[in-house]
Order: sequence, then C-alpha cells, then structure tokens
Amino acid sequence: MTEQQADPPREGIDPDVPPSGTGCVECLEAGGWWVHLRRCAQCGHIGCCDTSPSQHATAHHRQTGHPVITSFEPGEDWFWDFPSGEGFLGPRLADPQSHPADQPVPGPAGAVPADWRDHLH
Repeated sequence: MTEQQADPPREGIDPDVPPSGTGCVECLEAGGWWVHLRRCAQCGHIGCCDTSPSQHATAHHRQTGHPVITSFEPGEDWFWDFPSGEGFLGPRLADPQSHPADQPVPGPAGAVPADWRDHLH
C-alpha cells in the first residue's frame, strides 16, 4: 500500500479502535454470507456491503448514527461519509486493516450459495 495524504480529521473516526472481527458480525451470527466487508470507523463494527444480501454496514450506520465506514478489503483504503455521500482518504486505523487475504470473496467459506450472483443488490 502506498503512503496517502489524508483529508482533515472528521467526526466519527476513532483510529485506535480495532475491528470487531474478520467477518460481518450479523452474517456470522445468522449463518449468512457477504460479498465485501466494511468497517465502521468509529466503533470497529464489521458489516457487509450494500451489494451483499443483508447490507449490514449501512444498517449499522442507520441504527447507531456512526457516520463513516471504510473498506475492510485487502488493498483498499477508501472511506465513505454517509451524511455527505462522499468518499475520502482517511487516517490509518488500528490493525488489522482488512480481513485475512486468504478469506474468500464472497465469504465466508462454506456459507456462500452456488447461485450467489442471483442474490446481489
């Protein structure tokens, strides 16, 4: 990953909070699956993206009001501000920066249906 110039600090980002795990919290609890993972920049909650069937990252934002997410995919370093609808570069957050590189996409292993493409948003 290259060194990036971050935008000025924003409300809703706590760089010291680690991620909640390596997969979508709610999908893992319910036996579900995801396409890509997103990390709440305020509390570390890992949720699934809006392409995923359950869209838990956006649901987390709606339930908590936490305004910023970032990608939890290897090699991606973008942030998204829900209130403004804008992407930006943000600070480095507590490690790990992404789910394990050997974790399949979509995931988790063994939970993704054969017809997963038919379930995308």
